[in-house]
Amino acid sequence: MSVARRHFSLPAGKFKLALGSRTLVMGIINLTRDSFSQDGLFKSGLKRSLVIDRALRLARKMVNDGADIIDIGAESTRPGARPVSVKEELARIVPVVKRISASLKIPVSVDTYKSEVAEAALDSGAVIINNIMGANPDYNKRIAKICAKKAASLVLMHIRGTPNDMQRFTKYRSLIPDIIRYLKKAIECAQEAGLGFKRLIIDPGIGFAKTTQQNLEILNCLGEFRVLKRPILIGTSRKSFIGKVLDVAETERIFGTAASVALAISAGAHIVRVHDVREMAQVARLSDSILNSKILN
Repeated sequence: MSVARRHFSLPAGKFKLALGSRTLVMGIINLTRDSFSQDGLFKSGLKRSLVIDRALRLARKMVNDGADIIDIGAESTRPGARPVSVKEELARIVPVVKRISASLKIPVSVDTYKSEVAEAALDSGAVIINNIMGANPDYNKRIAKICAKKAASLVLMHIRGTPNDMQRFTKYRSLIPDIIRYLKKAIECAQEAGLGFKRLIIDPGIGFAKTTQQNLEILNCLGEFRVLKRPILIGTSRKSFIGKVLDVAETERIFGTAASVALAISAGAHIVRVHDVREMAQVARLSDSILNSKILN
């Protein structure tokens, strides 16, 4: 059974995003060497100038394929991933954000939990910060203050621990109520730091301190997150729970991703974060047309 989506107008820098009438597609660009999805652009020995050029070409292709937002990350957040220094993350992120935001008329989001990187990214043209550590008050407050100052939007994601140790923290008293409670506190924390309620997006954190069964339960119960009265972002693309259910490698998870994206949209997701933009934009468009019972352009 589908869930009626709330409608929102999300201010993000110079952009105002309409959420609810159709699903927005967020295309992923990984400036990493060790991405779980094997799509990291920072390969050994590759010149940074070539990385910037590749990132821009990829962003252009994503826009042509139907992306509404480009999300750029420079640190792998797969389970057990090693953190990247602030200096290195800045060196990877800033030139790419500058190039893409200057070249394309599309909102740029940056996937980081470091306040120094968030501020530099917003100064370089990004308008959204995608904070995987949004449930952690320390990371949340610092970044929320910066987003408030820069008139940016902020994604607050649920996680326990850090990417390096998060899979040790998968025991919950009651999964969905616990995550909702964490995110409610994260929203309150961001507001206390000065960021307006209307600038916040929530993400239940598929794959972050969650077992395969828990990821499936979140997708099945996604409509319950409507109680938080904020747009919902969901990121299932190529993730390990798909591989475990279907017994397929990262490169063979496109159909599993499509199924999860369609069901998430039916359950109320406003934004889907994906690697395979062309395919998932089609999934989103058809899902939206079914839910609205009309053809959407």
